Amino acid sequence: MKQNDFESLKPGDWLGILGGGQLARMLAVAAARLGFNTIVFDPDKNCPAAAMANEHMVAAYDDVAALEALSARVSVITYEFENVPCGPLDGADLRCEIEPGTQALAIAQDRVLEKDFFNSIGIATAPYRQVDTLRDVEAAFAAIGAGILKTRHLGYDGKGQARITNIADIATSFAAMQGAPAVYEGFIAFEREVSVIAARFKNGAFTAFDLPENKHEGGILRQSILPAHITESTAMQAKAHSETLLAALGYVGVAGIEFFVMADGSLIANEYAPRVHNSGHWTEAACAISQFEQHIRAIAGLAPGVSVRHSDCVMHNLIGDDVYNVRQWLDTKNAHVHLYGKSEVRDGRKMGHVTVLSNKQH
Repeated sequence: MKQNDFESLKPGDWLGILGGGQLARMLAVAAARLGFNTIVFDPDKNCPAAAMANEHMVAAYDDVAALEALSARVSVITYEFENVPCGPLDGADLRCEIEPGTQALAIAQDRVLEKDFFNSIGIATAPYRQVDTLRDVEAAFAAIGAGILKTRHLGYDGKGQARITNIADIATSFAAMQGAPAVYEGFIAFEREVSVIAARFKNGAFTAFDLPENKHEGGILRQSILPAHITESTAMQAKAHSETLLAALGYVGVAGIEFFVMADGSLIANEYAPRVHNSGHWTEAACAISQFEQHIRAIAGLAPGVSVRHSDCVMHNLIGDDVYNVRQWLDTKNAHVHLYGKSEVRDGRKMGHVTVLSNKQH
């Protein structure tokens, strides 16, 4: 099909965004640049996105009546985080499309389903086992060896996880899950983590930005570095896997897909996020079209924007008290500072990011 086989939105049309965090804030800015109006749907009346959207609906994510009211006012609904409950969305009588669809959301919300799905389409993951009892964890450790016990649902930035390196860790780690359904993942000897910020459009067109190399501390992304220290063949394989994934999901919009790179350049999928992604924030400074604009283009039925990177860069997350050092970043040459407007500073909370550009090496 051609792009114009689908009815695209026009300036002045309305978009709904479920979630009001920093990703929704940046999506609202991108939408405004393209002439669209946005309604942010979030239970927090002081959410960061409220200052950038045209309107803010204060309601719970499981409020079916409110979801239906939102759908009656917008042409499409999207979401900025993967823990929006699927049940109310699937059960509501919505009058517009949700992009990406709830299948992608439901799979991403369950680590076992996610890994099963990766494997079903030929994308390798670390060895894993679904675990529901202490005996399950003991059996998984015996079969796989050292690894990480993770909750199947919720949990992000290192939360809901416990490492098991020997038999003595098993009981304590299982108790830390507090009865939540879990998955056990074996450790793998990877060299680095990279991610693909990919977009799929209504006509099936696929685009992807260059791959950042990601550095974490305490389970939280600290830096994304461009270019990643990988071969072109590894980058091409990561993009091909991402295209396979999004096509299998019937996906429309931007997604972030994380991969571990092994010593031989092969790839192990970690997880995907059905939304714009923290490791893609650098695109707003180092590319003509950011991941946020690309997402708005996709869900609005518009043509893909060019995803070419014009500069090398390092994106630094400002986490917790890092935000108090913003003055030094403002004095740094070629540094693009972006603060999220969060009123409360907390340990581990993402308060903003800085992208420092340098000349692209050919």
